[in-house]
Amino acid sequence: MVSTSPTKQEVANSDGIWIEEDTSRRAKWWYSTFHIVTAMIGAGVLSLPYAMAYLGWGPGTLVLAILWCMTLNTMWQMIQLHECVPGTRFDRYIDLGRHAFGPKLGPWIVLPQQLIVQVGCDIVYMVTGGKCLKKFMEMACTNCTQLKQSYWILIFGGIHFFLSQLPNFNSVAGVSLAAAVMSLSYSTIAFVGCLARGQIDNVSYAYKKTSSADYMFRVFNALGQISSAFAGHAVALEIQATIPSTPERPSKEPMWKGALGAYFINAICYLPVALIGYWAFGQDVDDNVLMNLKKPAWLIASANLMVVIHVIGSYQVYAMPVFALLERMMVKKMNFPPGIALRLIARSSYVAFTLFVGVTFPFFGDLLGFFGGFGFAPTSYFLPSIMWLVIKKPKRFSAKWMINWSCIFVGVFIMLASTIGGFRNIIADASTYSFYA
Repeated sequence: MVSTSPTKQEVANSDGIWIEEDTSRRAKWWYSTFHIVTAMIGAGVLSLPYAMAYLGWGPGTLVLAILWCMTLNTMWQMIQLHECVPGTRFDRYIDLGRHAFGPKLGPWIVLPQQLIVQVGCDIVYMVTGGKCLKKFMEMACTNCTQLKQSYWILIFGGIHFFLSQLPNFNSVAGVSLAAAVMSLSYSTIAFVGCLARGQIDNVSYAYKKTSSADYMFRVFNALGQISSAFAGHAVALEIQATIPSTPERPSKEPMWKGALGAYFINAICYLPVALIGYWAFGQDVDDNVLMNLKKPAWLIASANLMVVIHVIGSYQVYAMPVFALLERMMVKKMNFPPGIALRLIARSSYVAFTLFVGVTFPFFGDLLGFFGGFGFAPTSYFLPSIMWLVIKKPKRFSAKWMINWSCIFVGVFIMLASTIGGFRNIIADASTYSFYA
């Protein structure tokens, strides 16, 4: 999958066998850098200091470092497995799943988790984009008539009816680059603003005072927040599929180079925001550190606009593989002819669906915390390790065997913890839910 408006020949070629002169595979290594940055770094980076407030200096920093290393390892595994069969490229996560687990079991293991991540993130991006657009307009135009949040989500969603008609990853490279720059920019504003603000009076780094049970659930939720911040693997193979490959220079070389660049940017975004934000506000930090920074108003307004631009790109990066899946299904199952009409109907329907859910359930972030445990942790933490063990079969008790089993155990724990924490948040926040607010 690269061209997301497939021809009948491409649809028939379900084995992933690739043609070297395929003109859609023309991406450069740096394309993968900003695609991965856009997919991985989201507005959730602004909640990392809040997660640190429940974990503390030592455990919080350790969790950030371990998960960064773990996901870099599983990203490397995904990149290596893309062409693990000579002459074949596994352009989609589901294709690699079929190879690892069989044609019947593979799709059932991989596809549900991948769709939870992709569709769930797109719905959250609809809500996040609308909320930040509302905050920006309220700060930039204090005398303007205030619109309901639902209207701002609709405005944000309307943009994607046009952007979704761009054919493939290569065509959204400019949007993705702008999004990656914005993610670095608002992260910089967050930690520089905290440095300039300095520590609040009587700052405390003690653990928040609450009941033991409540604190345990909050810690679980904090683990879920940090773990989901590294979840960009759901679209890694689709991104690699845009890079040309030859026997002399396989795609894994430029893709890994791009992934390293993305993880470097990830580190300089996440670590300063998490550590400096927690240093400045301690246990009193807000769940969005920008909310602690009241002044200067123009800078905070700019940061909100940067978040809007970033999630525009993030939405498209996560939506492109879903568009391909929908179009392929409509061609194969419904005999729909490939072309502009197919793209218009399939993609507009998907955008409309995510927009409707986002407007109707603006508290979808709580639901994602629950369902995300079934998607983020498998696709980023332990499914790549399981597939590596199945396909590569490393020697038992070797270093690679031990590392992969460690990733599996940690990933399963993260999945259970974030699911439990998210479910508890849904129950705790149920009384505050309001529709079409």
